[in-house]
Amino acid sequence: MAATKGAVVLKAVRKIVIQFCPFESNVRSTREFLARVGTEKARSTNMNCEVSAVVKHDRSEPVIDITFVDGERLLMKGAHLTSSEMLSALQSRCEAKDPQAKEGAKK
Repeated sequence: MAATKGAVVLKAVRKIVIQFCPFESNVRSTREFLARVGTEKARSTNMNCEVSAVVKHDRSEPVIDITFVDGERLLMKGAHLTSSEMLSALQSRCEAKDPQAKEGAKK
């Protein structure tokens, strides 16, 4: 699994929906992303954040749909992204929405 700097902080996130077909060859990074945001440590940063996985058998492209507390959405297509890139995009957006998260990550 790809390592990233610091822990995953979901403080600014309301909902994460991860959709993928497990039989496709390009789903590994999406499943790694699910494993990282689904950990107890990550979930404890925001107990109100809903993380759900939708497993389909329709040969569809893996998609991660993130809804933030301010209503903004981030849609990532996981077929050509690494789990590190997806986690980095999520964390940079969360830090922009919550300046205290950036200070906590530096400590």
